[in-house]
Amino acid sequence: MPSREGALSRAASLFDTGGFKALLTDLVAIPSTAQEEGREADLDRYLNGAIRPWLERLGFEVQVRPNPLEGFGPILTGIRVEDPAHPTVLLYGHGDTVRGLEEQWSEGLSPWRLAEKDGRWYGRGVVDNKGQHALNLAALEAVLAERGGKLGFNLKLVIETAEERGSGGLREFVAAHKDLLAADVLIGSDGPRVDPEVPTIKCGTRGTFHFDLVVNLRPGGVHSGHWGGLTRDPAIILAHALAAIMDRNGKILVRDWLPRGGVPPAVKKTLEGCPLGGAGEAATIDAGWGEPGLTPAEKIYGWNSFIVLAMISGKPDGPVNAVAPNARAHCQIRYTVDTDPATFAPSLRRHLDAAGFPEVAIENAGIRMPASRTDPANPWVGFAADSIARTLNRRPQVIPNASGGLPGDVFVDHLGVPLLWIPHSYNGCKQHGPDEHALPAIFREGIAMMAGLWWDLGEGNTPRVT
Repeated sequence: MPSREGALSRAASLFDTGGFKALLTDLVAIPSTAQEEGREADLDRYLNGAIRPWLERLGFEVQVRPNPLEGFGPILTGIRVEDPAHPTVLLYGHGDTVRGLEEQWSEGLSPWRLAEKDGRWYGRGVVDNKGQHALNLAALEAVLAERGGKLGFNLKLVIETAEERGSGGLREFVAAHKDLLAADVLIGSDGPRVDPEVPTIKCGTRGTFHFDLVVNLRPGGVHSGHWGGLTRDPAIILAHALAAIMDRNGKILVRDWLPRGGVPPAVKKTLEGCPLGGAGEAATIDAGWGEPGLTPAEKIYGWNSFIVLAMISGKPDGPVNAVAPNARAHCQIRYTVDTDPATFAPSLRRHLDAAGFPEVAIENAGIRMPASRTDPANPWVGFAADSIARTLNRRPQVIPNASGGLPGDVFVDHLGVPLLWIPHSYNGCKQHGPDEHALPAIFREGIAMMAGLWWDLGEGNTPRVT
């Protein structure tokens, strides 16, 4: 007789015998970066050549459509409807990656070749996001095999190829196909767990707001000997302006950027006792950095952060003896749904003027990815948490939103679905940098708990809202 234990056993066997690793090896070998020119064919090859045949074997009706916006990668949809009366799950993933950065990887490693070293799986996309959505599909395949080709629920799938460019075109695509993609809940896997040992459910994501700070003082550079000490240095002015935005210890000084009244009580309660770890050699969790009085979990899941992503003045790769004509910093705010991003630029303008920096211009300000959040008390969250606890014999940590950004807002706005992000990675995985890697132990837990969740969704006791 088909059983939950049988589905879990099939999923574990696929992993333990190397089947999933072989599958992921093939996916990583496709250099489907959305951030490099000339990779358009690889984006298409990932969807049509690798994912489409797999999904069709699993009984999906698959289409790969061009992106509604010029210059962004195609979008795949897979539809598998067993019975319109059954609950419907929408599964999300993205097949594009950031730049390979091949010259920066450690000796013996390459972004487009999966390699095992010191108990880790290295390769671009192993966690962001090829490994994570492939793991979910491999778990689904195990459940289909155990149930004789049936799931007991309907499943729809969206895989885009422009997430690493802000999911350009996804909003327009979902709006145009909202009837096709209508569902009761969205499930996706991206980003890290709160700790490598702690399974996690994230109910949304922080948003990203970008802007440039620019100081333009003159048409060109002037001799540093003749003019140094007499004429203003734009780099110095910009540095002081940044210091007026954030203090030496990482506290944001533009207080209008922050949730009024502090971390909302419901968010604080959800994060009570939430662990945060696993950075490894990727970075350090510096106790004295950030908003005073907040726990580390509150700082990244319940608060806003300000980051200078890039700065330039003069020519760093070829300095000349001149006072530079200008300076520029590209900045980012990661924000929760508890703040209004429409206020960010106006409040910064007021703050800079009050601090004596009228010459510092704010340019190119805008949202790259809006924030989103599903109430952690939503019954779908509880359903998933119970399923994961049953599989792993320990409850997952539920957090109000992830620290990073994902396009959950698109699906909330156009489909009205609750969000369940169930990650299979950890903070030290080095995604977006060289030496991106996965921990096989997390992957093995992930394929088991996703097989358990797919099984439980077909048991007929979901909290579907009719």
